[in-house]
Amino acid sequence: MIAIIDYGMGNLRSVQKGFEKVGHEAIVTSDPAVVAAASKVVLPGVGAFEDAMTELRNRGMVEPVLAAIDSGKPFLGICLGLQLLFDVGHENGRHQGLGVLRGEVVRFALPDEYAVPHMGWNQLNVVRRPPILEGLGEGTYVYFVHSYYVVPKDANAIATTTDYGQAFCSMIWRDNVFATQFHPEKSQTEGLKILRNFAGLK
Repeated sequence: MIAIIDYGMGNLRSVQKGFEKVGHEAIVTSDPAVVAAASKVVLPGVGAFEDAMTELRNRGMVEPVLAAIDSGKPFLGICLGLQLLFDVGHENGRHQGLGVLRGEVVRFALPDEYAVPHMGWNQLNVVRRPPILEGLGEGTYVYFVHSYYVVPKDANAIATTTDYGQAFCSMIWRDNVFATQFHPEKSQTEGLKILRNFAGLK
C-alpha cells in the first residue's frame, strides 16, 4: 500500500488518482501508523515552504516522514515535497526544512523574458538514471509549476536537470529517496510511467 501524506497542502487527490490509473492503491493519510505500515510513501505539495513545514510539525508528521525514509522503503517527493527534503528554504525568509538532503531552496533570478513561476512543459536532461525513469527517453517533457528550485550540495544526488534560463535540478535520487520538481501526476502518459515505476519498486 502507498501512503500519500496529507498535511493540508497539495494536490492530494490528483496524485492518488494517478496511482489508481496505473493500478495501485494509494491512501491519503495523516495517521503516523498508516505511514509506518505503508510499503511506499509519497510527500506531495503545492504552496509555501514555511507553511508546509509548520503544517507537518503541527500534525506530528515530521517524525513519520523521517522514519519512513530511514526505514529504506521507497519514498517519493513531488514539487514542494522535493524542496522540503532540503536543509533550508528561502521563500519569504529563511526556514528550516527536513534536512534529509544537504542544500537549499532558492528563487529563480532570471532575465525579464523568463516568466516566474516557471509553468508548463519542459524537458528532462538525465544525469543519473533512477529506476523510476525506466522507459522514458532523454528529453522527455514533463509539467512544472514553481518559482523556487533546489540546489543540492551533493551533485551526486542530482538525477535530472532542466533548462529554464539556466540549468536547475529537476529530480533527485539518493538510495530509496526519489523526488521531482515537476508533477508526474500532471505529466500525462510519461508521468504515469514514473508513478507506475515507483509503485513497482521493491
